[in-house]
Amino acid sequence: MEQFDFVEMKVPAKAEYVGVIRLSVSGIANRMGFSYEDIEDLKVAISEAITNAVDHAYQEQEDGEVTVGFGVYDDRLEVMVADHGGSFDLNEIKDGIGPYKNTESVESLREGGFGLFLIDALMDKVQINSNYGVIVLMTKYLDETEVGFDDDQISTTQ
Repeated sequence: MEQFDFVEMKVPAKAEYVGVIRLSVSGIANRMGFSYEDIEDLKVAISEAITNAVDHAYQEQEDGEVTVGFGVYDDRLEVMVADHGGSFDLNEIKDGIGPYKNTESVESLREGGFGLFLIDALMDKVQINSNYGVIVLMTKYLDETEVGFDDDQISTTQ
């Protein structure tokens, strides 16, 4: 099995914590050797995903949490954003996750839009699991030449 480090963070579902996660992804991506432009893309994409979770997941609750997971591989960074506070069961998430397709109704995932189009444009691969709330799994490859795409933006890299 492929070796990787996994970093998991939980933050209150409040807008003021988005910057904390942006700093974290910036630090991790910088250490991995991502370019300045790629780090900026990662920060925007993760901000969109977290802001959505903050705005939509906890309209009723004051004490909601957002869980963010970073899978640090040799060739890529995988970022998971979940709008519930539980820990990630990685196998369960990967089993239940499917590709994000531009044809999907954004409203079917979450009322009020999602910023998914922007996330999809900034990241190399975007997948969605909506079994337990919404989990967005975003992948950015270190070396863009390693990314092989078929027509629906799903990486064919093993």
